[in-house]
Amino acid sequence: MFDTAMPIPQLVFLIILIAASYASYKTGKLTEGGAITGGFVGLCIYLGTGYTGIAMLAMFFVLSVIATSHKKQEKRRLGEGAHSEKRDARQVLANGGLPAILGILAVAMPDNTLLATVFMAAVFASATADTLSSELGMVYGTRFYNILNLKPDEKGRDGVISLEGTLIGLAGSAAIACVYSFTFGWNGTFFNILIAGTIGNLADSVLGATLERKGYMNNNEINFLNTFIAVITSCLLLLL
Repeated sequence: MFDTAMPIPQLVFLIILIAASYASYKTGKLTEGGAITGGFVGLCIYLGTGYTGIAMLAMFFVLSVIATSHKKQEKRRLGEGAHSEKRDARQVLANGGLPAILGILAVAMPDNTLLATVFMAAVFASATADTLSSELGMVYGTRFYNILNLKPDEKGRDGVISLEGTLIGLAGSAAIACVYSFTFGWNGTFFNILIAGTIGNLADSVLGATLERKGYMNNNEINFLNTFIAVITSCLLLLL
């Protein structure tokens, strides 16, 4: 007879994942659909890239929750600039869909697990930078500019950036790069992730100032695109 029992570490992780998804739903951080989708995304990430991928996901989620909750009353007064704390399935997939795909590809092609982990780090670096720069930039920014022409613009609008927000976003990318480097060592890949995350974040602003403002794409679609651009950037940097 074959032993089909799940190994203890995987069983423990599955229990923790279910508990974390349920807790996120009960505390209002995710909708029911968002919690289920988040659990699936987390499982794909774990199967493909192990605890490093999960650590990057956790870093992104924790920093995003803190940034979104920080001075939320002040951000609500900005109207359209404020984002809801509770994320649904589409919002989860906007930032977690690509990491889930990378996790599945790593399972299918285990020889490329390290590459998939680098690209996953680029995704989370971009997503973290975007969330932190938009949520905290509108609070701590002093001067706001349209990213296309660098002329003064209204804070909270799509495609509007500030120096403070950009630097906060850079710190968010660095946080993800640190998580990766703690496992795989401190080398040039740290800067690959940092640059890819920053380019993805800036691309989000450009897309927001063009496609989103004109109604051609919504925020979820823009968020997915910025993570994809981060992966392309990371790939090009590896080829250089």
